Amino acid sequence: MALKNFMSADDIRTLFSNAMSQLYQHEVPAYLDLLQLVQEVNQQQLAAQDQLSLQKDDVHRLNVERHGAIRVGTGAELNMLRRVFAIMGMAPVGYYDLSVAGVPVHSTAFRPINPVSLRRNPFRMFTSLLRLELIADDALRAQAATILAKRDIFSSKARLLVSQAEALGGLNPSQAQQFVTEILTTFRWHPEAKVDVATYQQLHAAHPLLADIVAFSGPHINHLTPRTLDIDAVQQRMSDVGLTPKSVIEGPPRRQCPILLRQTSFQALVEPVQFADQQTGTHTARFGEVEARGMALTPKGRALYDKLLQRAQGAPPLNNDIPQDNAAYQRQLAQVFADFPDDETSLRTQQLGYFHYQLTAAGQQALNTPHLLATQLEDLIAQGLVSATPITYEDFLPVSAAGIFQSNLASANPTTAHFTQGANQDAFEAALGCPVLGEFTLYAKLQQDSLTELKQQLGYVTLT
Repeated sequence: MALKNFMSADDIRTLFSNAMSQLYQHEVPAYLDLLQLVQEVNQQQLAAQDQLSLQKDDVHRLNVERHGAIRVGTGAELNMLRRVFAIMGMAPVGYYDLSVAGVPVHSTAFRPINPVSLRRNPFRMFTSLLRLELIADDALRAQAATILAKRDIFSSKARLLVSQAEALGGLNPSQAQQFVTEILTTFRWHPEAKVDVATYQQLHAAHPLLADIVAFSGPHINHLTPRTLDIDAVQQRMSDVGLTPKSVIEGPPRRQCPILLRQTSFQALVEPVQFADQQTGTHTARFGEVEARGMALTPKGRALYDKLLQRAQGAPPLNNDIPQDNAAYQRQLAQVFADFPDDETSLRTQQLGYFHYQLTAAGQQALNTPHLLATQLEDLIAQGLVSATPITYEDFLPVSAAGIFQSNLASANPTTAHFTQGANQDAFEAALGCPVLGEFTLYAKLQQDSLTELKQQLGYVTLT
């Protein structure tokens, strides 16, 4: 069947992410304040650092980059979201078990996976599935399951459009606009709870996140996250624009060569809610987050990161007792992470990070005199003939995600906030309907593809 003017998945993803941002700015005006602050900080950084290695495509990406987060209650809801995000060119990458952090969910991140799509719009959605089996109260667990079974978080039109896209291979521009409009209703805020106040309080007492997922007709987006070039400046200046920042920045310390992901947020809003028995109350869930992304690490680099983070926190990796003084905590992190190399040559030669390799302009010219070209990759880099650019980390960190979740939920009962069952990736993937992709495999392929192309250009069978 010939294509019927189908809109590309990248364009549909951009359409959706823009609509989501507009929705969240309307529903959470403080998020607009955060966006403006991040834009100011980024502009100052770009103006002050002529040497900042951001190409035109990178600046475009920085301006559109967002990630969001959503929490669903059933495997069927997760499965349908997978189908929805597939139409936007987003695949599930990674499995995150947050139960050991006292959060009864496990998660994945839907995101684009090829370089072209990532440059176009690297929109991601961190998606969590409730683990009812971790709720100790049998009666409450059964009640929550019954409540969830009665709801449908997708409109009939949304389901029809998803089926059409799957059957025909895409959506035309008019259908894509309808699709975005219908899917957006799933992510809207619902101020009317579907349970009475007593049930809400029971759910909340078991865990605040249980109430957040179960008590409403839809999951609602709980945060959106722009990317900044200086997260420390954003953290310091949030209070200047009337936002209350969380106590510490999650992730690694500030470095010359940024790695992985650093995150912070403003505290979640206390919002009015009307319960099914007509009583009124409040609910706390939605907030604004900001992130700074660095280099993707290899398994070796990630193991070193996890080891040092555990040492810095002086406790198991998902300990919740992180210091409340950000300046002191960052100093503590910096001292410990002195053992993590902080120059690109060491990160590359010690195989701690992933890089993209390509010929420079000088390297292209040198192809005319191939006998002058070295066969050692490091020699080619040292001679300025090949560039090695760090590959951006596109994913998330379970420790950081747990820290963000916990800081923006009302305190859970300490007797119920810790779960011991641990990871269950098989059950998550069964609900999802497919395996999650491995982030290390994706980054290794990006690096290897660049080396393969480089070898072909140089004419070498091997490049050591």
